[in-house]
Amino acid sequence: MRSENEASGQKGRSFIEEARRAQIVASAVEVIAEVGFAHASLARIAKHAGISKGVISYHFGSKDELMEEVVGRVYSTIGEHVAEKMAGLRTATEMIRTHVRSVAEHMRGHRAQLIALGEIFYNLRTADNTPRYGINASEEIFRAMEEVYRLGQESGEFREFDRRVMAITHSSAIDAMFAYWVANPEHDLDAHASELADLIERACRQ
Repeated sequence: MRSENEASGQKGRSFIEEARRAQIVASAVEVIAEVGFAHASLARIAKHAGISKGVISYHFGSKDELMEEVVGRVYSTIGEHVAEKMAGLRTATEMIRTHVRSVAEHMRGHRAQLIALGEIFYNLRTADNTPRYGINASEEIFRAMEEVYRLGQESGEFREFDRRVMAITHSSAIDAMFAYWVANPEHDLDAHASELADLIERACRQ
């Protein structure tokens, strides 16, 4: 779900430019989480960041481009955290359980990012008015999870099942967990993640 703009536009940026872009993205997250996508104008984001609107326009060609950068950066930080937690794991069971729990662990400290992502996913549209981040935008995630499930089946840890169905179910369950936690912040996110990891493991076992 990483923005194409992010992937193609980083070459040649100075440290100062990258720092400014990161500052703008952080302010965009806070503003969207506070007032929603529709009211998160570039002027409002600039005011939050303590800069002029022109500075945002220098770094991002449009609000849509900034929103894609928000998604790309948030997913990059999630991926880095999860990859660090999963490094060195040898079994598919460990990988599945660690994936679920480490994503929850990371996002527990970044609730505003979850709210902002939800707003962007629901509201950001392409030129033909289709969602910019529809279900097919998660293809990279589905494929990565399929590989873990394939490893578990080949090692004999997991029974035979349709790996695409399990990957979609896995991802959707995590999305629902976060949606519930955002709506009910008193909910025990870590306990939910542990229960979810148990459920997925049992579903996969012989």
